Amino acid sequence: MKISVCMIVKNEEDVLARCLDCVRQFADEIIIVDTGSSDKTKDIASRYTDKVYDYAWCDDFSKARNYAFSLATKDYVMWLDADDVIEYGEIEKINQLKLNMVADTYMLKYATSFDEEGKPSFVFERERILKRDNRAIWNGFVHEAIIPFGKVEHLDITIQHRKIATHYTKRNLNLFRKALKRGVKFNAREQYYYARELFYWGYYKKCKLELNKFFNLPHKFLPNTIDAILIISKCYKKLNDIENAKKWLFEGLNIMPNAEIVCELAHMYNNEGKIDNAIYFYKSALNINKPTLQGMFVREEYYYFVPLLELTVLYYKIGDKQSAKLYHNKAKELYPNHKSVIFNEQFFEN
Repeated sequence: MKISVCMIVKNEEDVLARCLDCVRQFADEIIIVDTGSSDKTKDIASRYTDKVYDYAWCDDFSKARNYAFSLATKDYVMWLDADDVIEYGEIEKINQLKLNMVADTYMLKYATSFDEEGKPSFVFERERILKRDNRAIWNGFVHEAIIPFGKVEHLDITIQHRKIATHYTKRNLNLFRKALKRGVKFNAREQYYYARELFYWGYYKKCKLELNKFFNLPHKFLPNTIDAILIISKCYKKLNDIENAKKWLFEGLNIMPNAEIVCELAHMYNNEGKIDNAIYFYKSALNINKPTLQGMFVREEYYYFVPLLELTVLYYKIGDKQSAKLYHNKAKELYPNHKSVIFNEQFFEN
């Protein structure tokens, strides 16, 4: 089977070659759709493919991606962003997959955040490689997605989203605001992402209002619901309403176990001076398995590293140095070069 890799780009001269150096090792066709670059993006793209097209930007990511997909000619289509990176071992897995492709939708892992040692710390699944037919349709003008269709397979292949830019813009928030002015009625997914943008930019009171609208909408995606609960709890925390912040976290635990929620509760109890409660919740986090639900956002450090670091400090604080050293050693096994581990190691030595 052959794969068309389709990308939409704009002003990506800093990262595009890095991505396409990976892509050309497995792609049978590379399609680049430029939405209005003013830098050398198109020149760079032309070094890798003669299929570089212009598309007039219309404030809708799905329309641009669907246009890119419409230009594909191979058996399967795969999407990437310009700042995505694929390591050599993962490229080899994709080449092996091409020898026997029978599914309609292939779900791959997407790592979008990384710890101090460069290891993925925030991973979730995305519909990444899809059979080229009329079911492979993008939906959503921002934070766009394709509904997985047909036979779905989940693969142990990871795409890494490695941003270079250190500044962020209100592009997505402004797209939501423009849509609202046009009278667009958000579905649950759009409502969730709109509220999330409000949180990122510090509009905590407005974020609470919009998340409550989300909770009242039908057809909510469970991973989005769990993340929305974490966000609304953080809003209350930012607004110094700790009781409602905790209330929402317990509501989340009623839905499903989640180590990040448990660690948030532990942190709040620690701030209140309730160290026994904090210890209880951090230890509980260590006993929660990472979720395997499709599309679940997983912040890996909350399932092992964060609780270990915090338990080290808390047990030392109550005078139980033996337990403190035990949890420190467990943390050191995982991340011997982490700055917090090094600091604690020196502390115990002295």
